[in-house]
Amino acid sequence: MKKYGVNELRQMFLDFMESKGHLVKGSYPLVPQGDKSVLLINAGMTPLKPYFTGAEIPPRRRMSTCQKCIRTGDIENVGKTARHGTFFEMLGNFSFGDYFKKEAISWSWEFLTEVVGLDADRLYPSVYQDDDEAFDLWNQMIGIPKDRIFRFGKEDNFWEHGAGPCGPCSEIYYDRGEKYGCGKPGCTVGCDCDRYMEVWNNVFTQFENDGKGNYTELASKNIDTGMGLERLAVVVQDVDSIFDVDTICSLRNLVCEVAGKEYGKVYDHDVSIRLITDHIRSATFMISDGIMPTNEGRGYVLRRLIRRAARHGRLLGIEGTFLTRLSAEVINGSKDGYPELEEKKEFIFKVLKNEEDQFNKTIDQGLKILAEMEEEMNAKGEKVLSGDNAFKLYDTYGFPMDLTIEILEEKGYSIDEAGFKTAMDKQRVAARSARKVSNYMGADATVYDQIDANVTTEFIGYDSLTGDSKVTVLASDTELVESLAEGQKGTVFTEKTPFYATMGGQEGDKGIIKTGDGIFVVESTIKLRGGKYGHVGYVESGMISVNETVTLKVDTQGRKDTCKNHSATHLLQKALKTVLGSHVEQKGSLVTPDRLRFDFAYFQAMTAEEIAKVEAIVIEEIEAGLAVCTNVMGIEDAKKSGAMALFGEKYGEEVRVVSMGDFSKELCGGTHVSNTAEIGTFKILSEAGVAAGVRRIEALTGNAVLEYYKKQEELVNEAAKALKASPAELLNKIAHLQAELKAAQSENESLKSKLAQGALGDVMNQIVEVKGVKLLATAVDGVDMNGLRDLGDQLKEKLGEGVVVLAATNAGKVNLLVMATEAAQKAGAHAGNIVKATAQIVGGGGGGRPNMAQAGGKNPEKVPEAIAAAAGILEGMLK
Repeated sequence: MKKYGVNELRQMFLDFMESKGHLVKGSYPLVPQGDKSVLLINAGMTPLKPYFTGAEIPPRRRMSTCQKCIRTGDIENVGKTARHGTFFEMLGNFSFGDYFKKEAISWSWEFLTEVVGLDADRLYPSVYQDDDEAFDLWNQMIGIPKDRIFRFGKEDNFWEHGAGPCGPCSEIYYDRGEKYGCGKPGCTVGCDCDRYMEVWNNVFTQFENDGKGNYTELASKNIDTGMGLERLAVVVQDVDSIFDVDTICSLRNLVCEVAGKEYGKVYDHDVSIRLITDHIRSATFMISDGIMPTNEGRGYVLRRLIRRAARHGRLLGIEGTFLTRLSAEVINGSKDGYPELEEKKEFIFKVLKNEEDQFNKTIDQGLKILAEMEEEMNAKGEKVLSGDNAFKLYDTYGFPMDLTIEILEEKGYSIDEAGFKTAMDKQRVAARSARKVSNYMGADATVYDQIDANVTTEFIGYDSLTGDSKVTVLASDTELVESLAEGQKGTVFTEKTPFYATMGGQEGDKGIIKTGDGIFVVESTIKLRGGKYGHVGYVESGMISVNETVTLKVDTQGRKDTCKNHSATHLLQKALKTVLGSHVEQKGSLVTPDRLRFDFAYFQAMTAEEIAKVEAIVIEEIEAGLAVCTNVMGIEDAKKSGAMALFGEKYGEEVRVVSMGDFSKELCGGTHVSNTAEIGTFKILSEAGVAAGVRRIEALTGNAVLEYYKKQEELVNEAAKALKASPAELLNKIAHLQAELKAAQSENESLKSKLAQGALGDVMNQIVEVKGVKLLATAVDGVDMNGLRDLGDQLKEKLGEGVVVLAATNAGKVNLLVMATEAAQKAGAHAGNIVKATAQIVGGGGGGRPNMAQAGGKNPEKVPEAIAAAAGILEGMLK
């Protein structure tokens, strides 16, 4: 048997399935489209749910893919064993009401034995215990002896996921030989050891589960098969694990080279090597699909993967950043199957480098916080770090728990792991409850689910803003109806429409639908699965009915303004790439008749000069009067032409390419001006950060810019009037007022300082000694926190060495300040811990550094008690 490589096996499978009449599609993005039931695509069938349920008509009844997948359920075990990983590729062939068990079983056997060349005598099928049909096909059609076909129960050989389509499975196992086995006498298919490896799983989706354990036969039966590409490679290449197959082994060897370690020598080193190898694969693919590191959702999954890899790099002794070098190897090994990796290479490296740098800073910050937690435990005589504190380190600073445990163990401390788990579970429950899921496809159930999947809409709005068409479906808020009367809200579906539906960042059209005796006002236009366009609004007068021919009219001015803003967005994106660099990538946009918003991946705020330069370039291209041309072409031809594609977007076989002269070329289904001169002009209103590594620009075009300047002029005139100056004199007037204000503030601060000293009086006779450390604890009235800090500095200087505790009552509230000199700290004093304890007495809280800390409280009557307690609190922490 030839030892085919991963890239060869992928192509062999897809070519085989194509020869059997399947439409071969590229992998869908890792980000689910319209499915809130999962954060990331975790199986080959997940993006195809609408086809399985009949909600959408598939492009062909037979399809095949190699789907990139991520599963993090066993993330804690990754590295510890060679079995676990978070990233894998799933080979799959799917039938939507076409072929069934006979073909699926026959083709799986043919591919494994005749195409790949696996030894038939080492292959063992399994079936669901009650699936006699599958058993007979394996026995009588394929010729497998009955004693080599295994029947397993529901847990192993029946696929279901709550309510929805489900059915029995038939898996194929390969006997890898005794060298991979456990050596036990009863070792056979189903054993937990690595000898019998499952390589193929045929799921026969023939039932519908109502979620209560009741099953009914599906009228249209489906096939969903899955085969892990890496697992198949393990079998074909006869290697120990997924970390030993050709492409992954090459990456693993690079990790070893960077770390200066040899694989297979030290278990702890192997754990880190495997973890880094796996996690950098997941991270590279996630970023290529537009996922950014954040503190929630799939962004948090990515952040955790990158930071775990970076942390294990430290454990291996790798200095500095190293993940981009490894990512380059991932791209090199997988770009044949996933060309988007090469296309997005520069951006992937930028995101990885930025996150790795950020983690190197936060891990050092986390070490400082942990040191303070240690001091706090030491002051209280405790030896166990609380679960809440451990989780704070993990959640806020990205500090892995195992690192916390390791550091604490070296100093004789431990961690409340149960408490940490409780805090973690609390967060997971909150995250799950935030995801509302109410149907099988991970979308909120709506009245639109009742519409026949064959209903579709032809969009004619590129060329016309009016059109006649027949009403196909009407829906109220709760049900499908035959008609809607005056005053009723609802959604109108027609065979054709000139109304653009909200998608691709462009807001849907508004307008009216004229009936024989009335008007339906369209407030928004939406696009549903299967190409259905819904006109959402209300009946202003008369009535509208199903099968009635109506006239649809788009709001002309609204569409024109939207076109201006959309075309300007294209010019803006190219200008940003010109000024900031080609690695700038679109992360989202909003185009309405009033304004445009553009989100892009960039890791720092733009300077005023950069903003001005981008704005100038856009205006220059508007004034150049560039022709805007749209061409429909194949996706590969579009990419070859240099058209920019949106991150993580799944395009059809044919796409629209919008070109603006030689300046901009993008894949886009939106509506545009015919010449950039129609945009008029352009103004950037703001540039700000909206998420980690994501910036947002808000801008205006055309008449909206003129309105903006008109309002600005009005504001300037009002300001001039208020300051009793002309607009031309405003700056001088403001400068003069600022100088006056600064002088008044300086005089005020000086007076407050004198008043504070006067209110305090001579307190140096109140100094006491606590275990050889001088303590001055006193109270003062009517001083704010700034005044208290000034007093503290003066008293600390007079004290020389020791601790100052000050309490001030001001407007019914308490301000506390504690300062400790260096000698006092060496003796055990900690300002943060002292202020925390005294704040509790006055009904407040606070904290801070060992040398200085402040707090607040709400019980002024308790101030004498707090001052009196200071000596005892200090005594408790002195050595």
